[in-house]
Amino acid sequence: MKNAFKRYFPYMKNYMFYYFIIFIGILLTVSSTIATAQIVQPMMDDMFIAKDESQLIIIPLTFIAIFFAKSIGRYLQSVYMNYIGLHIVSHLREDLLRKMLYMDMKFQFSNRSGELISRVTNDISRVQYFVSNMFPELLRESLTAIGLVGYVIWLNPMLAFYSLVAMPIAVYPLILIAKRLKRLAHRSQEKNADVVTRLTEVFNNNEVIKANSTEEYEMTRFSNENWHFFKLTMKSVYTNEIVSPLMEIFGVIGLAFVIYMGGRDVIDGVMTPGQFMAFFTAVGLSFQPVRRVSSIYGKIQDATAATERIFEVLDAKAAITDGDLELTEDIHSIEFKNVSLNYDKKTALSQIDLKVHSGQNIALVGDSGGGKSSLINLLLRFYEINEGELYINKKTISSFTQESLRSHISVVSQRIYIFQDSLCANVAYGQDIDEERVYEALKLADASEFVNSLEEGIHTQMAEAGTNLSGGQRQRIAIARAIYKHASLLIFDEATSALDNESEKRIQKAIESYTKDKITFTIAHRLSTIEHADLILVFQKGKIVSRGTHNELIKSSAHYQSLAGSLQ
Repeated sequence: MKNAFKRYFPYMKNYMFYYFIIFIGILLTVSSTIATAQIVQPMMDDMFIAKDESQLIIIPLTFIAIFFAKSIGRYLQSVYMNYIGLHIVSHLREDLLRKMLYMDMKFQFSNRSGELISRVTNDISRVQYFVSNMFPELLRESLTAIGLVGYVIWLNPMLAFYSLVAMPIAVYPLILIAKRLKRLAHRSQEKNADVVTRLTEVFNNNEVIKANSTEEYEMTRFSNENWHFFKLTMKSVYTNEIVSPLMEIFGVIGLAFVIYMGGRDVIDGVMTPGQFMAFFTAVGLSFQPVRRVSSIYGKIQDATAATERIFEVLDAKAAITDGDLELTEDIHSIEFKNVSLNYDKKTALSQIDLKVHSGQNIALVGDSGGGKSSLINLLLRFYEINEGELYINKKTISSFTQESLRSHISVVSQRIYIFQDSLCANVAYGQDIDEERVYEALKLADASEFVNSLEEGIHTQMAEAGTNLSGGQRQRIAIARAIYKHASLLIFDEATSALDNESEKRIQKAIESYTKDKITFTIAHRLSTIEHADLILVFQKGKIVSRGTHNELIKSSAHYQSLAGSLQ
């Protein structure tokens, strides 16, 4: 708990004024609770036994005043504790997502999307109680318990000793329960992440599931995760809920002592009936805050486990760090100098040497896993080079900030990403929308005809993942997005795979003049895509085994000849 407090204090310190208001509410609540016990004495002795008629007005009005103050105190606590909690959690959720977004691709690939979603949603929701309610509630219940205990000691020290002796005995089992709750909380949160992961896979692969009629198979897999989560949650419930009856038992033991010893004092004339009832009420009330504190302690364990999972991400160090330079000019030269890249122990690229300048169209061909995409990943700085150097405009790529570098690169990948937004917002993704530029980009991407046929044109809302578009239409939107960015380095990773030959030729012709002053890298799936490239690189097992134009390679490279046959 101490470590968790240190982690959250930078967030909590900005709400000291609100905590002060909560403290005022706590004082009202605590003093009202003690006053509730105190009012019992004059009610019994003066109103019921002495039959003082003036008390018939004073005591009811006093009761109203006590509970009015208590209600105001409760309201102040509830409103401002929720405000603090929701506000901090909103900030924390943004910080966590920002951290995830700026982490390197190795982090993204090594963590399941469901796991990351669970940390942003479920885990952060669990810490809301910690940052907003825990400290005020602990303070309130502790002050209430201390105030009531002090009050009963003041009334009768000896009787107080007998009645409260059970409290310390209850502490040890509570410590054991808390340790078990923390272990269960960890397992429960991990299993919740498994459930979210399974759901994410189901929704992201719905077409595959339908095509293979594997609905029941997926339901079985989800059901296993779901009921495992249920069992872990119930274990936490069984453990947590034993606290309340345990405290009830200790409380009843204490009250039994009060009844026995206090009854004797009343019979012997040591105490008045009013004093005994005030004492009995105070002791009964004192066990309530103690029980609540034990319940709070259980909730803290859950929040602590969530905290460890959250800050595990926030403390993670990105493998790729920003350079100090901003890339402000267009990319006009690229040089790979003896570059090698490993994915863990697997070699992805080995001793790559390449020089490229503006106006060149470079095509990458080769077997699957040969290193084509790995070379593109280095240009985007998704991964750090293991050996050699990669120069952009004659400066090492690591010297530039990642944001400024990528602002000069447009990518059309094999996987097309369409966001739930308007069509024009998808084309201008991340930039201000200039409708004239949007239309120009759509025209170059051979998308004008189908966009104009839409009822709302470029303002048509896209469904999730662009399911209201065909595969070819989605690909055209992705190409238009790359064009709209006006980047100096264009990367086409099988960018026209969903288009027919005629559409592909129209797009190639349209963007040919657009790319003449830019550097273009094309990963090919058709011979027509690469045969007019300025330079074709043939990859095999992470190495460039051949290079040249189409006409040169078709004569000199047996491997390219084989690939060209498969690309027809």
